[in-house]
Amino acid sequence: MGALAAFRNVQGSERKNYIVESIGGGCAFIDYNGDGRLDILLVRGSTLEQMLPGESQKPRPTGNPVVALFENQGGDTFTDVSRKAGLTALGWGMGVVVADYDNDGWSDFVVTGLGRNFLFHNQGDGTFRERARPAGVSREGVWSTGAAFGDLDGDGDLDLFIAAYVDVDLKRLPRRGSGLNCVYKGADVFCGPRGMPAGRCALFRNDGQGKFVDVTVESGIREGAPPFYSLQPLIADFDGDELPDIFVANDSTPNYLFHNQGKLRFQETAITSGVAVNMDGRAQASMGADAADYDNDGALDIFVTNFSEDTNTLYRSAGKGTFEDASWSSRVGPPSWLFLGWGAKFLDYDNDGLLDLVVTNGHVYPEADQFRGGSAYRQRCLLHRNTGNGAFKEIGAREPVLAVPGTGRGLATGDYDNDGDVDVLINNQDSAPRLLRNDAAPAGHWLTVKLQGSSSNRDSVGARVIVRAGKKTLSAVRLSGDSYLSSSDPRLHFGLGGETLVRELAVRWPGGATRKLTNLSVDRMIQIEELKP
Repeated sequence: MGALAAFRNVQGSERKNYIVESIGGGCAFIDYNGDGRLDILLVRGSTLEQMLPGESQKPRPTGNPVVALFENQGGDTFTDVSRKAGLTALGWGMGVVVADYDNDGWSDFVVTGLGRNFLFHNQGDGTFRERARPAGVSREGVWSTGAAFGDLDGDGDLDLFIAAYVDVDLKRLPRRGSGLNCVYKGADVFCGPRGMPAGRCALFRNDGQGKFVDVTVESGIREGAPPFYSLQPLIADFDGDELPDIFVANDSTPNYLFHNQGKLRFQETAITSGVAVNMDGRAQASMGADAADYDNDGALDIFVTNFSEDTNTLYRSAGKGTFEDASWSSRVGPPSWLFLGWGAKFLDYDNDGLLDLVVTNGHVYPEADQFRGGSAYRQRCLLHRNTGNGAFKEIGAREPVLAVPGTGRGLATGDYDNDGDVDVLINNQDSAPRLLRNDAAPAGHWLTVKLQGSSSNRDSVGARVIVRAGKKTLSAVRLSGDSYLSSSDPRLHFGLGGETLVRELAVRWPGGATRKLTNLSVDRMIQIEELKP
């Protein structure tokens, strides 16, 4: 993995004098060349010196490209093919989301950034062409963070939601020690986000012709909620009405849940749905988010990572689009108290048929190391093993590769070696990334499902799969954009424990088309195509 080890996600100076240096960047698994092996995308930041060279009226960024692509050569070997693939755009990268937005059969991706976004269109020949400006999603001058794709209007094309964090001017950033009383436990630290103007999220409708139309205002997104410090969105049907909604994790402010009312109109319902704040009625410093059915009741639950000296939050679905804070009853809250969480994913790491949770951590303030008995700057990962009955046990310290302290930000999951278990990719800040191969034992049986849409979007984003094996009934939804500024394996993985036969597998695509398969053998990957009407 030498090529990966050479990568650095530089985010300003290691001293972190400014808020813009503290929160990037994301990562993704992508099969960019269609060979059946997951490749890797790693987003990198920049420095103020590189973003503002000289005193010109229109400074152009210098430094390294915003994203690097590593091709999977098989086994544990990856090769940096970024330049060969045409990924040379410069800037300050934040997040990445992968999807085939134009339904041509090739995976494209968006890189969000500080000052502008990038849309890399897959040419199908191993190269990409940057198209954000002509496609209408560059958002010049905006600090964009997380993004998610979803077919929000049911027309078969993937629409795009892009979150925004703080409204900043790089030439006028408040610096630590500037007299603004920006302190952490008595130490001078960078300023923000509190006290700074929030950025505004944006919703883009895919016109089916390779371009996006900004519908933030007419959709009700703009008028429905005040601007907050938004980081990671999730697009999924959270209330079972077959219309995808939009959840957004907001830092230091209440979260959003935009309920889809149809015809591309949304109503903000986070407070009444129970996901705006925690059980104490307090807004948290929400960073990353993921959604999955961890308790196998058929409904999507939401997990959100938060700041240190606080707990991560698990919102368990109570049905009909409502949630309850299960952070303490599930036991995921208490172990997270001293950790500052970022990327997080539900995954069945031991293939026992129960979804576990992995979380990457790292503080924003280097000064955290000054205080004994508190939170550290570099932190290990958390691994919450699902024990059944709605509870978890944190066992990350037992796993040597997870126990290594780091400055984690983005986290993606995927079976990069196609051996039937889920691996983990972490993009650390200011240091090398980590690719964690899953060698967990004992391992149960498994089934991996790759979906392909026809009338619905080709990537089948929003599709739901239900697997019945023995007494187990498992479900999963195809997301595009989750964790923290990241994008995971597009294939849906099911751990089956001791079950050796899937007696029924049902797929429901966006738009309502369904397909059922019966008596499937296990320990393999299958591809299921949506049948044309």
